[in-house]
Amino acid sequence: MTAMATTPPRTAELRGLTWDHPRGYAPLEELARLDDALPPGCETVGRPLRWDRQPLAGFESTPIASLAPVYDVLVVDHPGLGTAVDSGCLVAMEELFEPAELKGWRERSVGASYDSYVLDGLTWALPLDAAAQVAAVRPDLMAGQARPRTWAEVCALAARVPVTLCLGGPHAFLTFCALCVGRGEEPAQEADAPGGPSGDVLVGRETGLAALDVLAELAERTPYRLRSADPIAVLRAMAAAGGPAYCPLVYGYVTYTRAGPYPLAFADAPAWLPDGPPASVLGGAGLAVSRHRAADVLARTAIRDHLRRLLADPVQRELFPLTGGQPAARAAWTDRWTNDRWGGFYRATLATVEAAWVRPRGPGYPAFQEAASRLLREGLADRRPHGALLDDLDACYREGSQR
Repeated sequence: MTAMATTPPRTAELRGLTWDHPRGYAPLEELARLDDALPPGCETVGRPLRWDRQPLAGFESTPIASLAPVYDVLVVDHPGLGTAVDSGCLVAMEELFEPAELKGWRERSVGASYDSYVLDGLTWALPLDAAAQVAAVRPDLMAGQARPRTWAEVCALAARVPVTLCLGGPHAFLTFCALCVGRGEEPAQEADAPGGPSGDVLVGRETGLAALDVLAELAERTPYRLRSADPIAVLRAMAAAGGPAYCPLVYGYVTYTRAGPYPLAFADAPAWLPDGPPASVLGGAGLAVSRHRAADVLARTAIRDHLRRLLADPVQRELFPLTGGQPAARAAWTDRWTNDRWGGFYRATLATVEAAWVRPRGPGYPAFQEAASRLLREGLADRRPHGALLDDLDACYREGSQR
């Protein structure tokens, strides 16, 4: 793992930061290596961009503003943008690209991948990678079992085969959110917002309690060793000997369709009702630009060229899938060759990604989702009454909203 810098760069070399999983770094590093043999349609950039890596937990929770003084380009998680924009550490993409170019990327991206990086009418990152919570399956352990389509079927399946949830980091809360969205109510909405509760509560009482009932039943079935595991750890455990057979909601990682010793399959997230849509929370990653070299015209030009190259059609459709990346370009998700190579991952989960809910991105939101997730893990482990646990979540939400 490349050591992260602690002081701003003083050379012509540009520096980027991604997260430490092949999905996060392999396409970027391969593209940098291929300067003399790039796919058609990609320009060679004179000034190199060297990538460092941080753990997944850092990608999800480390404030962007603390990294921006060190790095020129950051691979970011969209919920952290509100705090970053408030700090003034990022360059809006409208300063770098013409409206027509931005419009083209928006139209070519899958689901809300582009719009998740738009705040107050400005674009603060460009969609590099796309993901959402989807169902993960061990086909060999599911022999003879139908894949669940609804949460009721998930709970019934848990009595027959080993099932796990993904509860580590912010993911207990994100699973709770997906359950609420599946019932037709988006959490953490402003008072009287369409589709949200009235007042300063996280979610309506009936929806919240129904979500907690399902969450508690499946948390009891989750192996103890996985009750604080992040998506990578859950998928790694599922692909190993003795792993769980099914996880109803975990951020999809295409590389685990070919991981050993037991490759996984992926499917759309469960719905609340038999004819309902899959309910999930959008993930993915975007390319943000630090403001720390805003006065360096040559550096800004090189950064612009690097972003164009990373989002170029040949890179998104060919190089990303070839190296285990998960491109944000919708064309890659529908490409026959790409789906054949990766066990149909993209085709099998496209409906979920297209419909996935975009989290709030206001200042302080990442800290709130971490705190809410911790409350859920502890409350579920202690078998806290669901009404009291929902009260705790509401109090956490009010406290976070006032910061």
